[in-house]
Amino acid sequence: MRRMEGMARPDWREKARDAGFHFHEMHDAPYWDETSAYAFTLAQIEEDIEDPCTELHEMCRAAAEKVAASQELMERLCIPEAHRDLVAGSLAAGDPELYGRFDLAYDGTGPAKLLEYNADTPTSLFEAGSFQWSWLEDQIAAGVLPEGADQFNAIHERLAGRFAEIFAAGTDVHFASVGGEDNLEDYATAEAMGWAAREGGMVPQYTKLEEIGLSDRGQFTDGESRVIGALFKLYPWEDMLRDEFADAIAGSGCLILEPPWKAIVSNKGLLAVLWEMFEGHPNLLPAFFEADMDAGGAALDRAFAQLDRAHVRKPVFSREGASIEIRENGEITERAADRSYDAHPRIVQALHPLPVFDGFHPVLGAWVVGRECVGLGIREDQARITQDLSRFKPHCILD
Repeated sequence: MRRMEGMARPDWREKARDAGFHFHEMHDAPYWDETSAYAFTLAQIEEDIEDPCTELHEMCRAAAEKVAASQELMERLCIPEAHRDLVAGSLAAGDPELYGRFDLAYDGTGPAKLLEYNADTPTSLFEAGSFQWSWLEDQIAAGVLPEGADQFNAIHERLAGRFAEIFAAGTDVHFASVGGEDNLEDYATAEAMGWAAREGGMVPQYTKLEEIGLSDRGQFTDGESRVIGALFKLYPWEDMLRDEFADAIAGSGCLILEPPWKAIVSNKGLLAVLWEMFEGHPNLLPAFFEADMDAGGAALDRAFAQLDRAHVRKPVFSREGASIEIRENGEITERAADRSYDAHPRIVQALHPLPVFDGFHPVLGAWVVGRECVGLGIREDQARITQDLSRFKPHCILD
């Protein structure tokens, strides 16, 4: 694994404009940044990222089963009591899943370490699945990369195939995000997902999330009063289960992607459950519910020295690094400015230092479609807490 400089296409801004990538800069700062790129060997991709993340996903499903069977764990993950049957029933019924993204710490030498799993509403799908692939093709054509260069990126085609597995050809599938085109980052993910659905034989329909209503028959409807039978929503379950329409979900007859059971898998409390079930797994970091720290126990005793040296405090709900803080030797050494999730219970996870390349800390985003890891995206930041202004970097495979 290495960071290569001088990798920008001279006309990349025009290509971004032509592709509809209008948020390559955000808040007057670059978001997409191809001035440098990361290179991996095929063995690093297959042995350290692809195979372990496919295994991690199965472990997360097993942990979800444990949580779904326990009212105590549902409470610790802040699943609303009124909707726990919906969540557990969704898992028991095998409601289909579509995608997710593992965030990993990896420096190219040791096992990748799981930082968290956004298994519900991961964005950056267009950047990872489409625009970085065009970067690879253009740089091979320009001779900047060799003919044999590749990229770990089957995201788009695997999504198309996954839609074909879930739905019959010709099925109407609605895609919803908050704010429509006024919220470009979310809209781009919903649009990229819609294109994959179209290639999979579906009929995609877009609607603003705010325009979804409820018919007299208890069915969800879009802004044109069309019944929504299948819905991909960029709206996290922790909010959806507290929405005014939450009571209508179970009887709506709508198949929702991601399914309700992803409320468990996307919850950072699952990291503590994973450590309890799979303590010592090479891809996991010690993690505990903060409320348990004073109670002790054998597992905590075994991890105490590592946690005492350095750990990360994370709320069970959080986005873009909000309300996260790093503590080293008892002192807060880094703290997210956004405190939006401070009111929620927390987990404590051992700190695994992110690698540093030219002053930047990369976090690997390993994409899962269905139950397999199928692609990679990378975001880097000069801070150790990856936030909304972190830059997206393309990658390639060179052997």
